[in-house]
Amino acid sequence: MKEDRVPEVSQEEVRALLERARELLRPEDVEVLERLAQTLSLLCRLLEDKKLSIRRLREMLFGPSTEKTDRVLGISDDEGPKPGAVEEDGGAPKKPPPRGHGRNGADRYAGAERIAVPRPGLSSGAGCPECDKGKVYALAPSPLIRIKGSPLLSARVYELERWRCNLCGEVFTAAPPPEAGERKYDESAGSLAALLKYGAGLPFYRLERLQESLGVPLPAATQWEIVEDVAQRLRPAFDALIERAAQGDVLHVDDTDMTVLEFAGRDKRPQEGERKGVFTSGIVARTPERSIALYFTGPRHAGERLTDLLARRAADLAPPIQMCDALSRNLPKDFETILGHCLAHGRRAFVEIAPNFPDECRFVLESLRDVYKNDEAARERGLSPDERLAYHQAESGPVLQRLRDWLQAQFAQKRVEPNSALGKAMTYLLKRWESLTLFLRVPGAPLDNNICERSLKQAILHRKNALFYRTQNGAWVGDLFMSLIHTCRVCEANPLDYLTELQKNAGRVAANPQAWLPWNYRETLADPSRTDPAIAPPPDSG
Repeated sequence: MKEDRVPEVSQEEVRALLERARELLRPEDVEVLERLAQTLSLLCRLLEDKKLSIRRLREMLFGPSTEKTDRVLGISDDEGPKPGAVEEDGGAPKKPPPRGHGRNGADRYAGAERIAVPRPGLSSGAGCPECDKGKVYALAPSPLIRIKGSPLLSARVYELERWRCNLCGEVFTAAPPPEAGERKYDESAGSLAALLKYGAGLPFYRLERLQESLGVPLPAATQWEIVEDVAQRLRPAFDALIERAAQGDVLHVDDTDMTVLEFAGRDKRPQEGERKGVFTSGIVARTPERSIALYFTGPRHAGERLTDLLARRAADLAPPIQMCDALSRNLPKDFETILGHCLAHGRRAFVEIAPNFPDECRFVLESLRDVYKNDEAARERGLSPDERLAYHQAESGPVLQRLRDWLQAQFAQKRVEPNSALGKAMTYLLKRWESLTLFLRVPGAPLDNNICERSLKQAILHRKNALFYRTQNGAWVGDLFMSLIHTCRVCEANPLDYLTELQKNAGRVAANPQAWLPWNYRETLADPSRTDPAIAPPPDSG
């Protein structure tokens, strides 16, 4: 019986096929064929690598399912209790029950309309209708939750009654009620359209089809006009957010690829020596009280964006802590920072090669697991930055010193080939040891850059669904809304309410934008005369 084999296709045959396709198919169809050919060629090259495992190939195609130490090292439930396990009466550990068991109490529905339902015939001190002897007193209301569906953007048609004189022809039209407002599209309509597009990754054309099917049409072009107009009115709040972020104690920075068609046109292609890439840079500024997320899209790297941000920093402030990966393009020019590198990046290299070097990777991953456990313990105890530093020095310092000694011994005793995958992973840790362990010397220094990578998922969600921005102005609109929306989320503010109130109070926002940030706008609404004396005017950036 003939052995089944994958038919071989040469590069010449692929190129000839594409040439014939260009004559018969539309350009967009030819582009799809080219991408398919590139994908097939890449897979063939990967499969030729004898060191590539099926597991690694699956992770490259679909991404890793988890990087937890137990899963990476293949530790089963039979090898010991997991952290947080609860002892049963017989001594055998069991997993703690999940919080809330998936149920949400009435207090979680902060955006729900609250309707008081009285009990007829009863009031404080009234007689008991059951026993006719006692007197009743009030208890906390019993919540009854009811959830209804409706179009994302609903519409209301006011049919204004009209009368016409049969002699003079004058037409008399009823005045619209006050609740009708003066604009066709309410402030909340623009807020919700922006939240769906830039906060939930729902492209305009999908929302258009959904609204059409629900009987409330909203064309994609109209959606863009609405959100662009809203963005211009929210510019002062965005600028104030940038000013506040520039004063942060810790600045997390990172990049992800993005597509802006304005830079991809034939007449816009970069010349020799010009940068070809387009990126969305994420910057998360952290203070002891709050975090601020910012997004900037264009042909500039995160380090250049950070340079612009630090130019707004007050001159009397100490250099901030900068957390990023080890790419040189993340470093700012002309400004000093206390540089820390992401420990999760160094750990990830051992996660990828764990199947090939299980014993060596086990020691590294379990050592780093202890460090992360210590950091979680410090967070649960609510330790101050100085207390957290002392705790890490006492608990994590010895663990990391043993790890460093072990890494150096592997090279000194020639137990590892420096050019192997294991040797390169170890070299990465040793070469950047001081910046990777900054949290052992500087109060408040984070362990990794995960908070910025999580924030960049907002931009990645847009890229996966909408694929691109059409113009640089469209990218700026997206950056503005993503910054305001994601900052609301990390500050536990309602982004829909926040964007709507900014529009309703656009004049007051322009006059004092520092009093209209996600964490203080509610206090400003409650006190119309409020100004924040703790907010210094932004420094003169020259």
